[in-house]
Amino acid sequence: MSQTAVTAPFAATVAHVVAPPGTAVAEGDVLVYLEIMKMEQPVTAPVGGVVAAVDVVVGDGVAAGQRLALIGPAEAPAADRPAAPAGDGATGVRTDLAEVRRRRGLLADDARPEAVASRHDRGMRTARENVADLLDEGSFSEYGGLGIAAQRGRRGLDELLARTPADGLITGTGTVNADLVGPARARVAVAAYDYTVLAGTQGLTNHHKKDRLFRLAHTHRLPVVVFAEGGGGRPGDTDGAGASWLDAEAFELFARLSGRVPTVAIVNGRCFAGNAALAGSADVIIATEGSTLGMAGPAMIEGGGLGVVDPDDIGPMDVQVANGVVDVLVRDEAAAVAAAQQYLSYTQGPVAAPEPHDQTALRDAVPENRKRTYDVRRIVEVLADPGSVLELRPGFAPGVVTAFARIGGQPVGVVANDPRHLGGAIDADGADAVSRHLELCDAYGLAVVVLCDTPGFMVGPEAERDGGVRRFSRMFVAGARLGVPIIAVVTRKAYGLGAQAMLGGHLKVPALTVGWPTAELGPMGLEGAVRLGFRRELESIEDPDERAAREQALIDAAHAGARGLNVATYAEIDDVIDPADTRERILQTLAAVTPPTTA
Repeated sequence: MSQTAVTAPFAATVAHVVAPPGTAVAEGDVLVYLEIMKMEQPVTAPVGGVVAAVDVVVGDGVAAGQRLALIGPAEAPAADRPAAPAGDGATGVRTDLAEVRRRRGLLADDARPEAVASRHDRGMRTARENVADLLDEGSFSEYGGLGIAAQRGRRGLDELLARTPADGLITGTGTVNADLVGPARARVAVAAYDYTVLAGTQGLTNHHKKDRLFRLAHTHRLPVVVFAEGGGGRPGDTDGAGASWLDAEAFELFARLSGRVPTVAIVNGRCFAGNAALAGSADVIIATEGSTLGMAGPAMIEGGGLGVVDPDDIGPMDVQVANGVVDVLVRDEAAAVAAAQQYLSYTQGPVAAPEPHDQTALRDAVPENRKRTYDVRRIVEVLADPGSVLELRPGFAPGVVTAFARIGGQPVGVVANDPRHLGGAIDADGADAVSRHLELCDAYGLAVVVLCDTPGFMVGPEAERDGGVRRFSRMFVAGARLGVPIIAVVTRKAYGLGAQAMLGGHLKVPALTVGWPTAELGPMGLEGAVRLGFRRELESIEDPDERAAREQALIDAAHAGARGLNVATYAEIDDVIDPADTRERILQTLAAVTPPTTA
């Protein structure tokens, strides 16, 4: 039987393959879209029939006259075929049900092999693969999957069904970690932009889908995970789009969820404009290496007269990690999904307690020499259940550690000073990190474990240029508003206003305040206190060696008074403990205090 070749009318790049082999087409149906001068042009079928072969894939460069596809003859007329039962062909399925199945089949990745292959060639997964990986198997209930782009005024229905499945946004509900916490505590809502459909842009139909999902999440208290990859608003929608688009409700609806239910954004690839606004409104942003995240893409920047900018230069990860925008940076989408599952687990309640680390390792975690530093993250890892620590923003505010963990199966927030940076002094970025973490823990009912080792707030002209007064004081506000318990452990230094802020306001705010044998507490650092309080005496000593010896003697005396054991004799702290007992004391306190309730 004869076949008809379909050739490229001009040199271009293959943008989309609409009709894969086996597709029945009529004369004039679109087979392939070619891109030239950043414009997409359709190549249509010259005759009716069935697509016998497609010779190109998305991304191929083609020359004028190059063969794109072959069209074979249509199936034999019904009169020439054997009789079939009533319904759709030989299957016996009712015609209306068969059409529902066909439409739903267009949503699957299998219906668009070229788009899937292009995605995989770039080392990325499809939106549906990400959703399937996030949710427990068999739990996904999709909403709005049959929606298509609001472009009926410029494209035919068959083309929209083939090229804009779900209008580029997969939404629905399911469960995450049901095997750990049970299905009732594992409920979530998910929205995943599909970059293979109109570059993951935000169209009229998928705005309606988001609105529906976010309202559902608010009413039924469902945590929300958003896969945010995409290019922002879509100017190509024509059907009922209105004038300004400023009445889009999704951003307000999603922001309203903050503090009511946990919200997570996963950023992979390019995420600009409205997609970035959703990501930035989430409690936690998890991003993959090599991604870009910005409030405007290249077209908007150029349109604003700000020049031509490469998309990879707009909010790359080295920028967004250092400035604290991205909370967790991971290798790829699989790792991003795993991090999202781990983050959600902390808000889902306790799990069975595993065998803990050897707690005797904590006895040597802080050196006896008070001038020697140590790795506070090692202390966090030993205290916590194995494999349970998720640190947020480790590339931002290096003087503090903010993390989630489990201790004896109980989820907790962790705030710690890192003495390897500025001796543990709290700078403006550190204050912001602590305040934000306290607010996040309070919103979702997580007790906070504080490991305090700070000489206080960073002071001086540079600190004031950084807005220290406001940013430091925000820690006191966050601490005063906490409705969850704090458990404070002074590992070494607790001096001045910075220490008070770390403890939620003062020593009596925590449900338990204990020190390790290395603990020292006071109104300001010992060396500074001696030099300030004994300035005249020291200046009166002419001999430098004698002056230095007197200064050290005064510091030693001050240290004796500041030691945790001495402070405990005044009942200003609750106890001084063997570091190996810290985990047990935390668990005892968690059992004793009123269980926190989710805000």
